[in-house]
Amino acid sequence: MRNVLAGAAAGVAATVPMTIVMETLHERLQGEVPRPLPPREIAEAIAVKFGVHGDLSERDMQNLTLAFHVGYAALTGAVFSTIAPRRTAAGAVSGALFGLGVWATSYVGWLPVSGVRQPITYDPVARTGLMIAAHLAWGAAAGLILAATASRPRTSRT
Repeated sequence: MRNVLAGAAAGVAATVPMTIVMETLHERLQGEVPRPLPPREIAEAIAVKFGVHGDLSERDMQNLTLAFHVGYAALTGAVFSTIAPRRTAAGAVSGALFGLGVWATSYVGWLPVSGVRQPITYDPVARTGLMIAAHLAWGAAAGLILAATASRPRTSRT
């Protein structure tokens, strides 16, 4: 259980570098009409699906976006913790690969299938690249965090 909780925490913490990558690359995308990043698009689509979009203020929408993004990061981090290696270098590489898998499962899989987001074929290539890079950063960070916490010696409580 400790491992799963550590994974959830690592997933949440890894949203910081992920968000930095998303925001930095989003500012530099060429030729794209300005629009929100996918976490906001997904939160808005879910709010529409549940019929509450019109009832939410801008602040509510920001909070919902953050809650969904951090919650999904915690969930996927917990899943990753069940297979994550305990060595730092291996953790970063396997984490990045896991992050790529999270991107594919989400953006090619359940998001378009459930009608929450359009298929990636509707996105400019640069936007898809941005999201892949962000998920690689998330996974590498989560893997490093998990490996670092796994390699720490346990202290006994008396």
